[in-house]
Amino acid sequence: MAQMQFWDALRRAYDEEMARDPMVITMGEDVGVAGGTYKATFGLYDTYGEERVIDTPISEGSFMGIATGASMLGVRPVVEIMSVNFAWLAMDQLFNSAAKIRYMSGGQLKCPVVVRSPGGTAHQLAAQHSARMEKVFMGIAGLRVVTPSNPKQAYGMLKAAIRCDDPVFINEHEAMYAMQGEVPDGEYFHPLEGSEVARPGRDITLFGYNISVHWCLAAAEELSKQGIEAEVVDLFALNPLDRAGIKASVSKTHRAIIVEEAEAPVGVGSEVMAIINEECFWQLDAPPARVSAVNTPIPYAANLEKMVIPTSADVVSKVLEVLGRG
Repeated sequence: MAQMQFWDALRRAYDEEMARDPMVITMGEDVGVAGGTYKATFGLYDTYGEERVIDTPISEGSFMGIATGASMLGVRPVVEIMSVNFAWLAMDQLFNSAAKIRYMSGGQLKCPVVVRSPGGTAHQLAAQHSARMEKVFMGIAGLRVVTPSNPKQAYGMLKAAIRCDDPVFINEHEAMYAMQGEVPDGEYFHPLEGSEVARPGRDITLFGYNISVHWCLAAAEELSKQGIEAEVVDLFALNPLDRAGIKASVSKTHRAIIVEEAEAPVGVGSEVMAIINEECFWQLDAPPARVSAVNTPIPYAANLEKMVIPTSADVVSKVLEVLGRG
C-alpha cells in the first residue's frame, strides 16, 4: 500500500487507463494546461497531448454532448465538470441521451462516458458553488452513481468506471482532495455496486457516503466511550443502492440513522429510509432517523455556513436520542 492524496489517486487512475487504451480521453474546463482545478489531471496534458486532454470552453452542455456522442462511437471519455453546481447545464445530454440510449436502442448502442464532478460545502464558496446534487443524479434510470469516501475508492472507482459500458457519474467532495489514504501498489478496481462496513457495531447503524462517512466514524469513536457500538456503513454506490447491504446491517442492529451533508427533502436519506421500512420494518426497535443540512441555500459567512452543515457531534446527539438517552 502507498500513502496518497485523493487527487493523486485520481490522477494515477487516469494515467494508467490512458496509457492502456488510446480511446480513453478527458475533457473539461482547465483539465489540460492547468492540470485541473483540483489537480486530478495534473501532468496528463504533457504526456498525452491536446487531442486526448482537451480544454473546453465554459459550455457544459456542449462538451457533455460531444463526449456522449463520442462514447457511442467507441471513445471512452472522462468528463470533468469543474463544480457540480454547473452540471445543471449538462443534464439534458447526460439524462436524456447518455443514460437512455442503451435501453432505447435495445442494447445496440452503449455509452461508456464517465462524468466526474466535485460538490459539497468547501469553506465559504457560497450558495452557487456549494451544491449537494447527488440526490438528483441517483434518481435517473440508466445512470450509475458512485461517491468515493477515500483515496483507495477514488482510484479504484475511476478505473472501474472507465471500463464500464454504462454511463457513470462520480460524485466527489471538494473538501476531500487533500485527504491522505492508502492505495494499493498494484492495479485495483473498486465495485460500482454495493456498500462497505467501515466499522462493525451492534447497537445502531450509521449510514454515510463520501464526507459523511468520516462524521459517522468520528461519532462512532465518541459513542464507544459511552459503551455504544455503532456500525458505520459506507454507501459508496447511490444508484443502484445496496438494498441487501442496508437490510443486513439494520437486521443486526435494529436501529438506523442516515447522515448526509445535503438537505433532507427528497434526498439519499429519504430513499434509504424507504428501503429500511420496506425491508426491515418488523425488525426495527426505533424509527429510522436522519442527520442532514438545514434546508436553506448555503450561506457565504463562515459562522452561518457552519450552522447549516451537520457535524459528528450532531450524529452523536441523534444516536443518543434514538437510543432514548438524549
